Amino acid sequence: MAKKSKKDENPKVSADLEGFKMKINSFGEISSSFSIDKINEFLNKNVDDKKLRDRDDLEEVKKKPKK
Repeated sequence: MAKKSKKDENPKVSADLEGFKMKINSFGEISSSFSIDKINEFLNKNVDDKKLRDRDDLEEVKKKPKK
């Protein structure tokens, strides 16, 4: 039996990242369909940074619920 190619399937992603594509060209340069600022905003909102958990001077970290 022939195997199904995984290149034809799109991965399951968050609704905020719908349409996100990353490509690496022959020179090793990375290009994406989203700006770096939008990617960083998504990561700041959805990913817990364990290095910043115990800092008292960051109010954003205190307000964010731990997962």
